[in-house]
Amino acid sequence: MRTKFALPLGIAATGAACLTYASAYEARSFRLRRVEVPVLPKGMRPLRVLHVSDIHMVSGQRKKQDWLRRLAALRPDFVLNTGDNLSDPEAVPETLDALAPLMELPGAYVFGSNDYFGPRRKDPTGYLRRDDGTRTHGPENPWTELRDGFDQVGWENLNNARGRLKLDGCDIELVGLDDPHIDRDRYELVAGGPDHAADLSLAVVHAPYLRALDAFTAEGYPLVIAGHTHGGQVCVPFYGALATNCDLDRKRAKGLSRYASGGNETYLHVSAGCGTSRYARFRFACPPEATLMTLTAG
Repeated sequence: MRTKFALPLGIAATGAACLTYASAYEARSFRLRRVEVPVLPKGMRPLRVLHVSDIHMVSGQRKKQDWLRRLAALRPDFVLNTGDNLSDPEAVPETLDALAPLMELPGAYVFGSNDYFGPRRKDPTGYLRRDDGTRTHGPENPWTELRDGFDQVGWENLNNARGRLKLDGCDIELVGLDDPHIDRDRYELVAGGPDHAADLSLAVVHAPYLRALDAFTAEGYPLVIAGHTHGGQVCVPFYGALATNCDLDRKRAKGLSRYASGGNETYLHVSAGCGTSRYARFRFACPPEATLMTLTAG
């Protein structure tokens, strides 16, 4: 009898311990990833870019807010925010307050689906099944307030748009898409490839769907920057992410990789993000993060 119950009880205890670790510790264990990307023209000074994504702010998340404020001490040249800032319609003021020190720096942003719509309770195993493209949205978020907060400090709105940053003599072109996850991307509005008058052109999108990556890569952008995947959020040690919540392959769920399309090749950086949905507040083998990218001469 003792043997009969020992194994199930042991499995249950292990599962409970993992869930406690994933929700109480790892989901709040914020990290900074550092990567170097050789995409600048020869002779151009290195540029430091802070990439923040998938904050999924819920009102009252003080530890996350304090961590975001401290990122300004890194003094990057500019900030890229790749969306999904909200997981609570009441959290816009706290999100803007937490990002306020970063908003004193040059920056740009695109939105993700959770900026526009609140999260819903759903079966988390659905992420492991094939995506049929069906979307059921939660209530609309006050996304215009978030947009206005970013715009008022001069951050470039890259939702299906082009933007420009001038930094100590460097002319940086930024080209972005609205979120492909909810079919808001309109590549025809930004098509045409990099502006060769710029010192550097970068492509930005929330969800790294292949149609967006293929278009950016085929037109010759040297670096595409995205979020959305949460790095898988729940990973298996020595195996990696179980899902990406889009059609990107699991091996590119987070970090820097090379991507090829249309006879061209680009760097792709996908942030694992620093938050979770308010209905799935756990991470496993995939800590929340922001990334400090140092762009160097190729």
